[in-house]
Parts: sequence; C-alpha cells; structure tokens
Amino acid sequence: MAELGQWWKDAIVYQVYLRSFADGNGDGVGDFVGLRERLPHLAELGVDAIWLNPFYPSPMADGGYDVSDYRDVDPRFGTLADADALIRAAAAHDIRVIVDIVPNHCSIEHPWFRDALRSGPGGPERRRFHFRDGGPDGSPPNNWQSMFGGPAWTRVEDGQWYLHLWDSSQPDFNWDDPAVPAMFEDVLRFWLDRGVAGFRVDAALGLYKAEGLPDLPPGAPGVGPDSPYMTQPALFELYRGWRKLLDSYPADVFPGRRAAVLEAWYDDRAVMAPFMEDGQLHQVFNLGLVATPWQPAELRASIDFALDVCAGSETAAPWVLENHDSPRLATRMGVDQALIRNPTPEVMRGEVRVDAETGARRARAAALLLLALPGSAYVYQGQELGLFEVLDIPADRRQDPIFALTGGLVVGRDGCRIPLPWSGGTAPYGFSESGSPWLPQPEGWAGFTREAQSDDLGSPLSLYRAAIKLRREHPALGDGELAWADTRPDLLMFTREPGFVFVANFGSAPALLPPGDVILTSVPVEDGLLPPDAAAWISLP
Repeated sequence: MAELGQWWKDAIVYQVYLRSFADGNGDGVGDFVGLRERLPHLAELGVDAIWLNPFYPSPMADGGYDVSDYRDVDPRFGTLADADALIRAAAAHDIRVIVDIVPNHCSIEHPWFRDALRSGPGGPERRRFHFRDGGPDGSPPNNWQSMFGGPAWTRVEDGQWYLHLWDSSQPDFNWDDPAVPAMFEDVLRFWLDRGVAGFRVDAALGLYKAEGLPDLPPGAPGVGPDSPYMTQPALFELYRGWRKLLDSYPADVFPGRRAAVLEAWYDDRAVMAPFMEDGQLHQVFNLGLVATPWQPAELRASIDFALDVCAGSETAAPWVLENHDSPRLATRMGVDQALIRNPTPEVMRGEVRVDAETGARRARAAALLLLALPGSAYVYQGQELGLFEVLDIPADRRQDPIFALTGGLVVGRDGCRIPLPWSGGTAPYGFSESGSPWLPQPEGWAGFTREAQSDDLGSPLSLYRAAIKLRREHPALGDGELAWADTRPDLLMFTREPGFVFVANFGSAPALLPPGDVILTSVPVEDGLLPPDAAAWISLP
C-alpha cells in the first residue's frame, strides 16, 4: 500500500452524499452527526477516506452545488463545530476527509452575486461574474447552452444577462477577475487548516472562458480542445498554484500529503494531456467505466485509455463505477448494454425494463474488477449494499432541476440519491429515528439494509468487505501495473505482480478458471468453473 505521504495513490475513497447518508437529529435529512455515528461502518468496510458532497449553506436548487457561503455549514447538516468533530472522529478511525469545492459557479444567494445585481451595469461587482448585454433583437449574448438544457444566459431586470453553464440559480464566476482566485485560495486554506485531506474539484474543466465569449461553432462539441468554455490555458496555471498550496502542508503526519481530484469527463487525449504535466494536481477522475457496457472488449478499451493517458505522469486516474450523478450500477448492468453508451429517451425516463437478477450479478463482478485495477478506487454510498436506481419517485417529490428543466423528459439524478437503508423492515429503514426522509424510500428495501447484510456472507456488503481486506493484504493489489492475458473473447483477464490473476466471464456458459488458489469470487464457484457474469481473484504461488 502507499506510504502515508502518498495515500491517495491506492486509496479506497467512499463518497458520502451527506443529505442521504444518515440523519442524526430526526428531521429527515442526513447530517454530520449521523455520519459521525456511522463511522464504524466505514471503518469496518475498510475505506481510507470519505469524500463529502457539498454541505455549505445553500438554497439547495441543485443539491448544494449552488453555494452561498464556502466557509460554513448549512444548518440542515449541522455547524462548523460538527464538521470539525467529524474530521477528528474520522481521523481516530484512520479515515481522511475530502471536501467538495465548487469553483465554477455559486448560488444567486451568494453575497457577491447579490452585490453584482445591486451594482448595476458596469459596476466592479459585476466583473466577478459574466454579465453582458444581449443582442439588439433581445437575444442572449452568445449561443452557449446550459448543461441542464436551454440557454446558458438569464436576463436581469436592468436588461443585462449573466452566464450560467448549469442552472440559472448557479451564476458562473469570472476567473479573470483577481478577486475570484484570491477568494478560492482563502477557501482552500480555510478547510485545509481545519484538517481536511484534500478536495474534489467540481466542474474542473470550465473555470476560465475564452476571451470575448465567442459563439460555439455549429456542431462543435462543448467539451474539447477548441471549446470556448472548457480547458482554457489559464486553468493549468491555476492548478499549478493549487498544487503548490496543497504541497505546502506536511506530508509525514496524518492525513499525509494533501491532494485534489478533478471532476473531468473526457474521452480525448488532447483534452487530458495538459492535466498530466508535471506540477498539475494529483488525480483526474476516470469516469469512463460509468458509461462502458458490460462487454470485455469495451471494458478493456476503457481501462487501456485511462492507463495510457496517465502513463509516465504522477497524475493518476482513480476508478469509478457509481456516483451521485449516474444511475446505480446494478440498474445499468440490468438493461440492454447497447443502451449504456447511447441511451434512448425511454432510458433517460427510467422506462426500460431492468433485469434485476442479471444486474445484481454483474454489479458484483464489476466490484471485483474495480478493486483489482491499479490505483485508487471510489465507492459511492450504497454501492456496497448493491442498491438499484429508484425509478418510481412521484413527480411532485423529485428535487433534481434536470427533471423540471427538461419537462420530465429526463428524470434526473434523484434515483441514486435516495436516503440509505440501515436497518428494519420498513421506511425509513433506520436512516432517521423520526423524520420522513427528504426523498421517498421504496418498499421492499428490508433485504438491502446494512443490518440484513452484515452477517450474510453472500451479501454485496460482505463481498466489498472481503475484497477491500484482500486488496490491503495482497502485495500485487493497490497501486502498480497490470498485464492483459491472452484468452477467449468472452473473458476478461489480467495479471498483476506478484502472483495475482483477475478473470471475468462474459459468456453464456461456465468457463474453466486458470490454475491457482481462488481467493475470492463474486458468486459461488463449483468444480473450478466460473459462471456467466461472474468474476474471480486468483493468487499464484
């Protein structure tokens, strides 16, 4: 395993969507007290760190990614003292805390944006954002579109428009104004000084915009080498500065070197190359597996791409199968795999039949793949319980702005953000002692609770515990390299030195396992035959 100073190289990081993790005060919303009380579960699971989605004061128009104060805690989640207590309690379990930083945009309730509205056109406060006059015909300043749908511009009462690449409640900062980078450097120091181990940087590609905010050429992708609002050259100078700031904190005591991981969806080497240069930040999420079908050739290509992009660089690409923005793994694995990369409107609305048994089997096999790959891995809360996407949330209970902005065409991300089931046979399944959960939990979750799975050796939870424990113990696992093994086209097999083999069966019939000691399988194996949609770990002498 990695030394203390470079813990992030092979860490198991557990993503906590705080609002849905555990409710400690009975109001139906997850909070710091609830998380602190459940730390023994995470320690037993064996994680090295937790990543917290935003917990800052926010109107919650976009699940907390519309921040109104970067140096405080929203009362829904507790207080700064509660956050400090969580950091201390996690450290007592040898668990680090990573916090989400949202530098591309803030909330319309942020004091700076309120000042900008009051200042009027030409006021210095407006330079912290992107305010522009529209066209003479009343059209927006350019043709940029919001990631959530519709124009990326909203008009204010005095006639000017402001830019928001996401929801209209999330105005983009103007990073060319010196006040913005100065403010965020102070924010980083504020949380580092409180003991956090690092940051996950939201929307990390889009902070700087091209001079003059030119139109996006017709048919051009929004994300790419020539995008006017992604991967601008100034971005990499900024991140070099952040790297120096993180490296200025001591690496020889817990939590070790401070680190950052960037949110960056990518499938283009030209886009990613600048992030791999010396002096850039430590990690860039490898989100490719989230959109990769359960097919051996596709998975191998996705893994090879990530490994190749990072080859020769100190920057790494941790592996991800689930997060708060994507449908649950077991659900994705239970639909026609041709739809994973090119989802139809029916898929986006959750109207496609899910084969739950197949999805669950493939999700178990995918877990062993995730934890056998070299480097760091992120596990989203509930992934270790084998949770499925909740598809039947009533329209009037949905919270994700995508649902409203698309008129219900896209149901949004609420289905993977349902409060966790901890115990009991009916809602709220131990999530809250008295409150009704902020998103409705489905019936029939009794078998998915941590309580039900904890002593069941065949449960997803037991599989994750066993895999993480073996990952720590086996000298081949964690950081390092892999070598693909020549095998049948319906198998995926690689080796890691010293003495480890991973194999997954994608065929329709059992496959004979290679020689060696079988140390872990995703499903029971008899007579040395690996069933379809299953995976195995093998140790060699």
